[in-house]
Amino acid sequence: MTPADLPAVLSVAGMVHPAYPEDEAVFAERQRLFPAGCNVLASPDALRGYVVSHPWRRGEPPALNSLLGSIPAQPTSFYIHDLALLPTARGTGAGGVIVAHLADVAKEAGLPCLSLVAVGQSPGFWQRQGFRVAHDPGLAVKLASYDDAARYMERELDPDAAGVTKQKR
Repeated sequence: MTPADLPAVLSVAGMVHPAYPEDEAVFAERQRLFPAGCNVLASPDALRGYVVSHPWRRGEPPALNSLLGSIPAQPTSFYIHDLALLPTARGTGAGGVIVAHLADVAKEAGLPCLSLVAVGQSPGFWQRQGFRVAHDPGLAVKLASYDDAARYMERELDPDAAGVTKQKR
């Protein structure tokens, strides 16, 4: 993802997540803070999806439509802020490929897990990707900026796989 992609990213976000609007500044900041975690799924004629992700603190999802300021000096999770695919990209396996790529990025960074806030009908997709709902009463306040159905989810990463990945490079 580049700054030039932001208008198309915002368009996809508006179609996929109309109940969860975010300002362009949110996407621009995350792209600037952690470019390796911000990618687009493009076809020859249009952008079909995107993912925005970055190192963060486990159990502390950022509020919806909020700026981060910076990436924590000692992150404890790799946070998937948003994965949005247009209907034409769904069912193609792209979502699973993107999640696998993000797991590799997290392992390379030495992070023990992936985390996210699942909204709408997405918890089933995330469960198929190995995520589980984290039941922590303290998360209710953090999820209030989303809605009552929002679920904080985590996926543990195999620490041995991170070592294997690093040795192969």
